[in-house]
Amino acid sequence: MELDEVLRAVGPRLKALRQKRDTTLAQLSKSTGISVSTLSRLESGGRKPTLELLLLLARAYHVQLDELIDAPITGDPRVHMTPIKQHGMTYIPLSRRPGGMQAYKQIYPPRWPGYVPEQQVHEGYEWLYVLSGRLRLLLGQHDVTLEAGEVAEFDTRTPHAFVNPDDEPGEVLALFGPQGERMHVRARPAAK
Repeated sequence: MELDEVLRAVGPRLKALRQKRDTTLAQLSKSTGISVSTLSRLESGGRKPTLELLLLLARAYHVQLDELIDAPITGDPRVHMTPIKQHGMTYIPLSRRPGGMQAYKQIYPPRWPGYVPEQQVHEGYEWLYVLSGRLRLLLGQHDVTLEAGEVAEFDTRTPHAFVNPDDEPGEVLALFGPQGERMHVRARPAAK
């Protein structure tokens, strides 16, 4: 497919996606910061899409950029991400989707961080599942130790911190989402 053909197809794809989501141009403008007239011209083909505009739209729609331009399938669905080491921890990205939900495997070293950290806050929502070991979650006034197989979810505007209380590494699957994007866990009441 020629470049001009690909670019011409973006406008109708953007319009169809917006209509499918039952979103007005004004609502999309508010969430992206792109003017209504620019959005209208993009959808009608009167303006060629730029990378900057497409990235803003992909983030607003919570889709990969590939979906907006109908990029060919690469054939290999595996995610090959580089582990990130920070403050003694290892974060392994498990997703590539910009904006939206992000998935990580986190490895907490034994007895990490070696002290009781100050609780932090930030925008977003977190869901975590302990794969192995234990993880101490300090969440506002709560102090909970999660065992392998246990799940927690919380609004990250609540002060929180993590500690590995054991002599073995702790492994956690964590999902982070923008504020308002929540995962739902069906929890049983605590045994009495």
